[in-house]
Amino acid sequence: MLSLYASAAALGALAVAAILAATMRGGALALVYPASAAAAAVLGIVDLQVLLGGGVDTAHLPVGLPTIGLHLRLDALSAFFGLVINGGVLAASLYGMGLDRATELTPRVEPLFALFVAAMNLVLLADDAYAFLFSWELMSLASWGLVIARHTDPECRRAAHLYLVMAAIGTVALLFAFGGLAGQAGGYAFSTMRNQVPQPLVAALILLAALVGCGSKGGLIPLHAWLPLAHPAAPSHVSALMSGVMTKVAIYCFVRIVFDLLGQPAWWWALPPIVLGTLTAVLGLLYAVLDGDLKRVLAYSTIENVGVIFVALGLALAFRANGQDGAAAVAMAAALLHCLNHSWFKSLLFLGAGVVLHATGRRDLDGLGGLIRRMPRTAAFFLVGALSIAALPPLNGFVSEWLLFQAVMAAPGLPQAPLHFASPAIGAMLALAAALAAACFVRVYGTAFLGRPRSAEAAAAHDAPLVQQVALGGLAVLCVLGGLLGSVLAWALGPVLVHTVGSALPEEGSGPTVFSLIAFDPERSIYDAPVIALFVLIASLATVAVVHRLSARRTRRGPAWDCGFPDPSPLTQYTASSFAQPLRRVYGRTAFAARETVEMPPPGDGRPARLVVVSVDYAWQVFYALPGRLVLRLSERLNALQFLTIRRYLALMFAALVILLSIAAVTS
Repeated sequence: MLSLYASAAALGALAVAAILAATMRGGALALVYPASAAAAAVLGIVDLQVLLGGGVDTAHLPVGLPTIGLHLRLDALSAFFGLVINGGVLAASLYGMGLDRATELTPRVEPLFALFVAAMNLVLLADDAYAFLFSWELMSLASWGLVIARHTDPECRRAAHLYLVMAAIGTVALLFAFGGLAGQAGGYAFSTMRNQVPQPLVAALILLAALVGCGSKGGLIPLHAWLPLAHPAAPSHVSALMSGVMTKVAIYCFVRIVFDLLGQPAWWWALPPIVLGTLTAVLGLLYAVLDGDLKRVLAYSTIENVGVIFVALGLALAFRANGQDGAAAVAMAAALLHCLNHSWFKSLLFLGAGVVLHATGRRDLDGLGGLIRRMPRTAAFFLVGALSIAALPPLNGFVSEWLLFQAVMAAPGLPQAPLHFASPAIGAMLALAAALAAACFVRVYGTAFLGRPRSAEAAAAHDAPLVQQVALGGLAVLCVLGGLLGSVLAWALGPVLVHTVGSALPEEGSGPTVFSLIAFDPERSIYDAPVIALFVLIASLATVAVVHRLSARRTRRGPAWDCGFPDPSPLTQYTASSFAQPLRRVYGRTAFAARETVEMPPPGDGRPARLVVVSVDYAWQVFYALPGRLVLRLSERLNALQFLTIRRYLALMFAALVILLSIAAVTS
């Protein structure tokens, strides 16, 4: 109970900070970020205590709906996601302390920043449908206000409008999901929902509603349209929270509903998250690898990672439905660890992108380049994040993806034919996504940080302030430690795994070393990150020694290889579009109907040649543009109802009354 009250006190302090910030001016607003960092630290300590202790704290407050009140609960699942959220909040708050108060729109950001943080934490503590949906909507509205902070920019207004529409769709879907869970008795407390078993059709509708509600917030395709617009529009530290943290609140919502409130799963429940997750993982990276905006690339990459998490959750459902608790624990551990790892390296990358944007004023990859010389610390931290998100050992991104592939290799043991035969395709698609992730971030890092500056702004860039470097460095250290100590993190997940799937991974210390991560048993599935790190270090040092030993001792100087272009202009370098062209030709024609047209002026014409690339986003066309046109046409037709005479209005009302009475007579 003390832990829950400490969390509530920290959230109350954040709410007060948000209210005071809305009325304060000048330097007093800067207190919001230190207050948010302190509250995140307190909440993180409380969450860690509950997670490792495995206890459950509950409280019932006499506020909210009449006769229902407000139910709060802090268990292992909410404590784990609390660690995910508050780690990202701490880093974003430190970054916020180094913002330039004259140019970063802080008077419109800081009041909502604290409110956003408090709302996300309150979602995790909610133990009834009313408290959950209230906190969910508060989170959505606060983040919408942060997205539209630059309200004079048409791009921000468009992004905020689309985000608000998608948030409303998600909330309505969750309202239906909780209504189905409450049943005819209307028990809106989660403890009541756990004791009810919905009918199979109702359970299917609840699962669909949960996928829509959580997928719209997390970015599942085709509900992803708001992410590549809202994340670049928001301030960079807010983008880090929305991408690295808020999407995990959506994952928490799905896990809470499907693995906790909905009861024993059926095997076919696994198919929708697996299919949508696989499609999201591959298409998200295809979007990312073809885009030229740094923050939009990171947003598309978030879509891919959310897809990977949903694939793992789908596999956990399949294994749990078939009584294979050990394999379910592996899949669930992969999902949860990827939530944690993604919050670290995606927050690092978005904050690094924010430093680049502040230093250069640009986020187009073709306008950057050579930043490693002007911003060496930011370049080093960004490199760690890029290697982590590309899932290269021994960093943290590899650990969760290794566990996921262990679960995929166990999927052929499932008895149902759709799951049994789909597992090789799932593995192949995830392998393609992993390869595309590596190509994507080689392209991003090489174009932005290596080579020569492609613009005057990039040539004059400067590194981040010290406090922002601390935020970036802390996240980079977590990415390294999360990879080396993956077995420790998996061991800490034990209470969550037992709560959600009824089993945990093999105990720590059962492998060759204390850092061995074991999926099933030491004979067939073991990963020892420190050993691999030591091998990589020895191999690298040996290679350097051999190269220096065999090479000529005398330093030789000569012209650098210029690829046939002796002109030192930065225009002779590879651009982001150049890196993307082979992948666009291989995959873009199928996925996006991409077409390339070369506009070559005739001889004697001084105009430059142009390469025009046209692509079609089928998801946008089918799920957004087409319904939008239909609604517009229907509204134009119905607009004639405004100009009817009184007699026609009375006739319409009479006809509607007759229809309603007829329906009531038939159904009674």
